[in-house]
Parts: sequence; C-alpha cells; structure tokens
Amino acid sequence: MLTSIARQSGAALRVLLVMTLLLGVVYPLGIWAIARIPGLSGPAEGSVIHSADGTAVGSSLIGIDPVASDPTDDPWFHARPSATAEDELGLGPGDPSTSAGANLGGFDEGLVETIAARREAIAAREGVDVSQVPVDAVSSSASGIDPGISPEYAALQVARVARVTGLPLGQVQALVADATTGRVFGFLGEPTVNVTELNLAVAGARG
Repeated sequence: MLTSIARQSGAALRVLLVMTLLLGVVYPLGIWAIARIPGLSGPAEGSVIHSADGTAVGSSLIGIDPVASDPTDDPWFHARPSATAEDELGLGPGDPSTSAGANLGGFDEGLVETIAARREAIAAREGVDVSQVPVDAVSSSASGIDPGISPEYAALQVARVARVTGLPLGQVQALVADATTGRVFGFLGEPTVNVTELNLAVAGARG
C-alpha cells in the first residue's frame, strides 16, 4: 500500500512540475514573445498614442470627449455621448475608470427626451438644423468611452473646428480623412473616425 501511495505521489509531483513549467514559464514567455511581433506590440501594450516628443498622451481605444475652456469657442471634435458623463445630457467626458451603457430602450420616455435635448444642443453648437445631426451624435455607445464616430458626425464638426482654430477648411477635412478607418475587409462594419487621434492631429496642426 505504501509503495502504491509513493508511486502515485511521485506521478502527481511529476505532473505538477511539468504543468508548472509549461503553464507558468513556457506559456507566459510564448505569449510575451508573440506580443513583441511587429504589428502586435502596439495593441498588446494598450494601443498607446505618443506625442511628437514621445510622451504618452492617450490610447486610440479610449475616447474622452474634450471640454473646451470656452464653450462658445470650441476647437475640438467631440465623441459620442456617454452614460458615465457628469453632464445631464451625457455630452461631457465619460469616466474612463468605468465602462457602461445607458441600458435604456427606445420606448423609454426619459431617453427619448434626452436624445431630443442632445440633438438641439449639438445643432446649436454646430450652427445647423436639428435634422442634420446624425444618430451616433445623440446615442451613447455600449462602453461610454468609444473613440469612434461616423464620418457624417465628423463632417458636421469640420466647419466649427476650422473656424475656431483658424486652420483651412481643406486641412481640417484632410485630418478627418487621415483619422478615418474604412470597413474591415472592405465590407464588414462601417467607416469610423477616431476622435482621440483626430484631436491630437488638430492640436499638432495648430502648433
């Protein structure tokens, strides 16, 4: 009996050592090595965006709606509303420490009223009719910190950004085009404009 117990204990110890080596050393090192492959290292490290001097200034995966020091002289492109924003309309910056959606349905009267108020606020900010405000400008994303907006929403903001920053309209349109990602494989999803990258480009163009 003791011989059997010793044999089983020895087998268990060998399995423990082998699995510790495989899952505690080989596997983590393998994943680390794969994450160093060119093209994968950036996403593996959080898709961090750096300024011209090499300073980390954000992540291309997180959109923080910027707040202008003077709301009547706003030079920034804005992201979608966020359920985590302090502003009652959700048009301020979302809280990147948490990720949450509104969890409200289309028949919720409060949500319908909020969307209408958002549409009016955005139309006033951009100086356009409410009918020109696209859907994604007034509807929050599931995460609340989505950096992507539709090309239509970006185009709506171009004139204001050009006017406030003093940049030529064509240059601002070119910056939007550079921050735009097309459909995956040419047919999956919709084109999106990364607001985080776009605002950094605007800041760089302003000098």
